Amino acid sequence: MSAASASSPDPPEEAIRGSLIPVLPDDLALHCLALLPRAAHPSLALVSRALHDLLCRHPEPLLAARRRLRRSDPHIIISVRPPYSASPRFFLLLPHPGWPPLPLPSPPIPVSSSSAVAAAGHRLFLVGGSVAGIPAPAVQILDTRTRSWSIGPRLSSPREFAAAAVLPDVLFVAGGCVPSSPFWAEALDLASPCAKWSPVPSPDHLREKWMHGCVLLARKVLAVADRGGLLYDPAAPSGEAWAPVSPVLDMGWKGRAAVVGGILYSYDYMGQVKGYDPETDAWSTVEGLAKELPRFLCGATLANVGGLLYLVWEGKCEGKASNEQGQSKGMVVIEWATIEVMRAEEGRLIGKILSRDTVMFTDMPRGSAITHCIALDL
Repeated sequence: MSAASASSPDPPEEAIRGSLIPVLPDDLALHCLALLPRAAHPSLALVSRALHDLLCRHPEPLLAARRRLRRSDPHIIISVRPPYSASPRFFLLLPHPGWPPLPLPSPPIPVSSSSAVAAAGHRLFLVGGSVAGIPAPAVQILDTRTRSWSIGPRLSSPREFAAAAVLPDVLFVAGGCVPSSPFWAEALDLASPCAKWSPVPSPDHLREKWMHGCVLLARKVLAVADRGGLLYDPAAPSGEAWAPVSPVLDMGWKGRAAVVGGILYSYDYMGQVKGYDPETDAWSTVEGLAKELPRFLCGATLANVGGLLYLVWEGKCEGKASNEQGQSKGMVVIEWATIEVMRAEEGRLIGKILSRDTVMFTDMPRGSAITHCIALDL
């Protein structure tokens, strides 16, 4: 044996053991975990306390590793407003059964649930809202990779109950302020770090104050207002960019909606999920869901999650959680279902539930309500 070998003994076994996977260093274990699909994380979180902390409480190192490997999965940002506060709390959900909600930090400006939301990549934009009953010009940006908020450029006009959507490299907002405002509609260039809001010309006769829903359909912004829906086409000449939506669409659109595969999905007051096809200008009830979904979807909202229709609603609380003193308290139950919708002959829509789960929000009091639900990649 050479002198060099004698002077460099093998490191003890404890030196290479990590807390995540005992036989691997933590940096290598983190790389291996980042390669796994997020659907496997709920099961992994049950293996050890170290994995549970990484996956459910402090996922920043794992998200950074996934970002380096260019791996992403669709996630859901949901906000829930407690009955004693106008400001909602935000949570991150993975649309796979068994995944617990991950609490997110509260925005620095405690705006009310009358704010609008839009997503671009891993960023969530919280637009407007009100503070102490006064409309706010705030734009707050949540970076879901680092779970941190920042303040964006102030709106030119304070607004609440506005329509917000992300066009290619542009954040677009409309309504939520007095219709006579010169900044009733405005846009922000997301590609420029020093950009400011610029007005978007709009005809006076189409302006409404309150907006109750907003989607992107066929590269156009559609918004439902108090007295009819509006359509904005950013690619059209300024004189032709605005128009009312189809009366058929307007009659069937009740506010919360999502677009999947070129079809706008909403639900009626009987809890039926319906789809609007812009090519035929007609609504169709999504068949095959009546036996698997509750008839009345209280507080339901919808989202496009990786090309599937994601439906989330407020469930019924059948039990009670206990606080640190052992006293029982109410909690919030939210249910969700992932639905694949296929087109059939004569414009029929056939739905199939692929997965479904019930999520317990033990830190939220009974009577809390869903205020926002939006999908993004993470």
